[in-house]
Amino acid sequence: MAAAEPGAAPGGGSGSVPVLFCFSVFARPSSVPHGAGYELLIQKFLSLYGDQIDMHRKFVVQLFAEEWSQYIDLPKGFLVNERCKVRLVPLQIQITTLGNLTPSSTVFFCCDMQERFRPAIKYFGDIISVGQRLLQGARLLGIPVIVTEQYPKGLGSTVQEIDLTGAKLVLPKTKFSMVLPEVEAALAEIPGVRSVVLFGVETHVCIQQTALELIGRGLEVHIVADATSSRSMMDRMFALERLARTGIIVTTSEAILLQLVADKEHPKFKEIQNLIKASAPESGLLSKV
Repeated sequence: MAAAEPGAAPGGGSGSVPVLFCFSVFARPSSVPHGAGYELLIQKFLSLYGDQIDMHRKFVVQLFAEEWSQYIDLPKGFLVNERCKVRLVPLQIQITTLGNLTPSSTVFFCCDMQERFRPAIKYFGDIISVGQRLLQGARLLGIPVIVTEQYPKGLGSTVQEIDLTGAKLVLPKTKFSMVLPEVEAALAEIPGVRSVVLFGVETHVCIQQTALELIGRGLEVHIVADATSSRSMMDRMFALERLARTGIIVTTSEAILLQLVADKEHPKFKEIQNLIKASAPESGLLSKV
């Protein structure tokens, strides 16, 4: 989905603000926290109309402007500070490239693969192995890599087995989502980015929130099922099911790497093939999807 975000909300304020959310022929009253911005509006649209929104389309969020007596594209930096009416409008052009990956339009996101998570995350050793394979593949194919670490002061750095050589950005964070201003700036520097390959922990927290923010910005998201996990397999399973229903692609590391080379005649095919053969862990993780 794509939209721009009046200026900052005047004053402080707290509590909820009534908002009328319109989509197609429907109009549903709800509320959002005072000061909510674009991301929360998108999440509310998904919660209200998720089963009716075709995630194969791009969308624009619009605000009803009293001074013009019509809808306008959501102004940049918009924050909800008073009662308002917004609508979600599908653009006429469908995304015909859904699911297609090319190295020139792809970026890899490695989320919070940190030492303190090792004893708690199910199949952590396996997702480390697969994550390392993905990063090796990214280096071979010249794909940019963005890495985050959740509160590294308390949770430690990325595990030593993960080689971050050549990563475009390695960033500490406290927000669960990886979509930070620095990450958005890094994405803006990469021409033609259309797809994000996302993996790490935890599936139902940082992975899920990152994925939802990314599709809210019009990017296609591929979650690598054999490289993402949680402390609870139930949390992981329901997160992947929810994300798949919103149009996010749940796939595997081998499928990702072979889709990126696409042809046996690709100059890096043999190296990618050897990488897959050499480092495929045998575990029950994919049986839990």
